Amino acid sequence: QVQLVESGGGLVQAGGSLKLSCAASGSTFSINRMGWYRQAPGKQRELVASINSRGSTNYADSVKGRFTISRGNANNTVYLQMNSLKPEDTAVYYCHADRYRNYVLIDYWGRGTQVTVSS
Repeated sequence: QVQLVESGGGLVQAGGSLKLSCAASGSTFSINRMGWYRQAPGKQRELVASINSRGSTNYADSVKGRFTISRGNANNTVYLQMNSLKPEDTAVYYCHADRYRNYVLIDYWGRGTQVTVSS
């Protein structure tokens, strides 16, 4: 099992910055990919950014050039630096991780942290 705990959300004005952190515990040695998803009211959850165990990253088009994802040295933390925030970035941000167990990819989710960007 893997447990994920997010921190760093809050209220910020448009153009400001926030940094989200996610700490993983449990069977972290076998984590493959970690990332961040977000869900705004009335919308589906969407991928924001992800990073795999080799450091390859993937970003949603809407955040490219503004957000940066990174992993800690111990491979059990992931960060999301968010700059130039816009009101449309307002959402609950969820940490995600996946790992293989008996050749089956299993997903894990944090409880989410609220990010609110005021105009």
